[in-house]
Amino acid sequence: MNGELQELGRAVKQAQYRQHRALDSALSTVGTTLAQWDALRAISRSPGASARELAAATFQTEQAFGTLVGRLATQGTVERRPGHGRRIEHHLTPVGEQVLAAGHRIADEVLATCFAALPATDRATLFDLLQRLTAEETA
Repeated sequence: MNGELQELGRAVKQAQYRQHRALDSALSTVGTTLAQWDALRAISRSPGASARELAAATFQTEQAFGTLVGRLATQGTVERRPGHGRRIEHHLTPVGEQVLAAGHRIADEVLATCFAALPATDRATLFDLLQRLTAEETA
């Protein structure tokens, strides 16, 4: 049983690694990385969010997210604005919106390739199973 669970965990990690490598490579064609595009996506979903909120949404530490968003601000894709108290709010710039949109198109293509071996019903089942595994985290 333990070996089976370890193999399952490894298979999930291997699929994720393959997907991330493919996305990172393809996103480089529009001048971004997977981590940067994911940050832009999180900011787009929650304009005005704090670094703490965005770090959690992108599975990063606050320090790592701060470094990343600093690079994005330098590139002109993200704007940091003062919020209530010491809070810093994050917003996409028009350039950031363009990079995000290009990334969405690329991600759609890459993910279609990554999941091409699975028919739609299997993809739906996999999605359901993964949601069940992570339901406690989001509750």
